[in-house]
Amino acid sequence: MKSDILKDGAKTAPHRALLKASGLTDSDIRKPFVGIVNSHNDIVPGHIDLDKIALAVKQGVAAAGGVPLEFNTIAVCDGIAMGHEGMKYSLASREVIADSIECMALAHCLDALVFIPNCDKVTPGMLMAAVRLDLPSIFISGGPMLSIDYDGIYYDLNSVFECAGAQMAGKATDKSLSEIESLACPSCGSCAGMFTANSMNCLCEAIGIALPGNGTIPAVYSERRRLAKDAGETIMHLFRENITARQIINERSIFNALTVDMALGCSTNTALHLAAIAKECNISFNLEWINEISSKTPTLCKLAPAGKHHMQDLHRAGGVYAIMSEIKNKLDLGAMTVTGQSIGKNLEQIHCTDNTVIRNINQPYSFDGGLAALFGNIAPEGCVVKRSAVDSGMLKFTGKACVFNSESEAYDAIVSGRITKGDVVVIRYEGPIGGPGMREMLAPTSALAGVGLDKYVALITDGRFSGATRGAAIGHVSPEAALGGPIAYIIDGDYIEINIPECSINLKITDAELKKRKANMPLREQPMLSGYLKKYVHALTSI
Repeated sequence: MKSDILKDGAKTAPHRALLKASGLTDSDIRKPFVGIVNSHNDIVPGHIDLDKIALAVKQGVAAAGGVPLEFNTIAVCDGIAMGHEGMKYSLASREVIADSIECMALAHCLDALVFIPNCDKVTPGMLMAAVRLDLPSIFISGGPMLSIDYDGIYYDLNSVFECAGAQMAGKATDKSLSEIESLACPSCGSCAGMFTANSMNCLCEAIGIALPGNGTIPAVYSERRRLAKDAGETIMHLFRENITARQIINERSIFNALTVDMALGCSTNTALHLAAIAKECNISFNLEWINEISSKTPTLCKLAPAGKHHMQDLHRAGGVYAIMSEIKNKLDLGAMTVTGQSIGKNLEQIHCTDNTVIRNINQPYSFDGGLAALFGNIAPEGCVVKRSAVDSGMLKFTGKACVFNSESEAYDAIVSGRITKGDVVVIRYEGPIGGPGMREMLAPTSALAGVGLDKYVALITDGRFSGATRGAAIGHVSPEAALGGPIAYIIDGDYIEINIPECSINLKITDAELKKRKANMPLREQPMLSGYLKKYVHALTSI
């Protein structure tokens, strides 16, 4: 055991003394030390109940012969951080999470780890740490929030953002906004649609690092706590069999995750996170993989924001494994999972129970996958769109650029009526360095939906979008404006051609004109930074 370095011989007596000061007995000290990595806090609705999940995990670990040792890491709520300076810290928090777990696990010689995430950057940050540490590992998320029927409408957080945009544009009343605000988030858990948090928790199943049900069992179901106990017991099996994280998280499982991503219609943020996880695995991630896999993988689900279904519907229909059973001929069925069995073995006897939620592979929503990577003279290194949430009339679109150097400027223009049908809203200097922090643009996209323009206006940015975004919202434009990417040289009135089926996005000017602009248009000065963001910006690299 790795923890033997703290336990064996006279020289470790001081270590044992400190362990006893924490309440461990001699019997405890002889057992494997299992770190329970908990992101519980009292701020984030997806995390307020994780203390109960941790308790169930610890019961499972103890019952199976291990010593559970809990420690915490941070969690940022993207919804609460949205639309102000706080969003600059959201993506940046992912690295803090990974680094803090590495510090705790190695400093205390832990033998195995159970990860308890739930929200957007926490799950990928923990996955990065799991790969980096390569210990026996398992994930058990806190589960999704419910969406409850009110007079035939199922609301979620996105409903509030859209209604807020409508209210500011004079298209909704204060009363209706107040009512939706009180109805949309009826329980603890990660927000109820196929947003980033639920996307990543579902992909943990596809990767194989979590038990079936991890991504879809609602937070308030007792089934969630039973799964947590199972995870605690399972980690001891993984420890005894020496099945470590890198035996599960590797190139095979990342390709499986991308394949499930396409069928499920996950958030565009999965491209960022799977790339970071791949880097920890020493795999060179290529955005072209998205299009290669998408061309062979149909879209089987349209969960909110792309459609009317929510996470409890996906769970009722059989969950992530039911989706995998539909596309199993497209998966690497030999990939290992935390069950100790392969994906293929786990899929035996699994089937979908509701084809209105998970369509049959022969009758998909689309024969292409849910994401697309676009390339062209605006984004030579690529950009990403959630194709499954784009109206069919916007898949091929040419519009006139309305350019803004920040999210707030664009939002004000939308709600004040300055954006009209046929426009392409360009938001730049919101990338990882230019923002800094690559803020999500849920406020402007929700405002477009709120004023009824989401089917007539496109939005492109070197920032990114929430998984709750719908419409022709194209993010991650690379290179970003702050690094002199072509998006920095678009001017009001330029025409932009978007062709999602052909994976292209182009500014309709000549190469000579673009070269002239680069010579004559200075880049915006970078803001003065301090604290963590200053450190973060200096550490950034492209995939």
